[in-house]
Formats: sequence, structure tokens, C-alpha cells
Amino acid sequence: MRDSDAYSVASRDIVFESFDGEAVVLNLANGKYFGFSDSGSRVWQALSSGVDARTLIGLNAGGSTLGAAELEHFISQLLELGLLVPSEAAARPLPGELPAELAATSEPLTVSTHDDLADLIIVDPIHEVEEPLGWPAVKQAS
Repeated sequence: MRDSDAYSVASRDIVFESFDGEAVVLNLANGKYFGFSDSGSRVWQALSSGVDARTLIGLNAGGSTLGAAELEHFISQLLELGLLVPSEAAARPLPGELPAELAATSEPLTVSTHDDLADLIIVDPIHEVEEPLGWPAVKQAS
């Protein structure tokens, strides 16, 4: 039984960066990348850093109060997409600025999946490109 409802990033192939508060997550193993709504970006940042999900319930986010069902649905999507896994580590505290950042969001929790660049992302840019063209010309099977 878990003492907390904390999560961690599923693998080393999952990398992410925040651009002006908007999180972009990339799965290097399959080339898919993920975008979040403004509230989803804040929740992703909290969950991926080990904050106990239960501490997020009841906070204002996306113009309403974040409910347990809404948060569970969002987390189940992140688990199904292979972005997060349950963590046995001790949960981290809620960052002090997060409630205000969530309250300033205007969109409901959503995550979108993109695979339009997957073929290019998973190519080894050193060994799997056409010579002498180089990146991003992918070597064709002969």
C-alpha cells in the first residue's frame, strides 16, 4: 500500500521542458510529444516532481475547482501514455507558488498527443541519415 499518491516520470526516455509556463513532454523512445493546457502544464510539473496528487484537489484551476474525478482522469491519461508511474518515494510538498499559478489558468486539464514528427525524432541523427545530405534526410532502405 502506498503512503502517498505521488508519481514520477516513467523513464529516462521521457524528457520535458517548460516554455513560459507551458510544458512540452517528449518520449524519445517512440517520438511522440505531448502538449498540455495551461492548467495541465502546472499539474504535470507538480506530479512529475513528486507532489502528492491529493494536495492538488480543491485548488482553483482552469476557472473552476480541481475535483478528484477530474484529476484522476488526467492522471490516468498520463499513466496510459506512459509518461508517469506511481512512486514509492516520499511525496514532495506542494510548491508555494503553485496554487496561485493554477488559479491564474483558464483552461481545463487536457493533454494532447502528437506523432507527426515521430519518424524524425526516433532516427539516430549520426547513423541513420542520408550522406551527404545529413540531418534531417532519413536514410532510405535499399
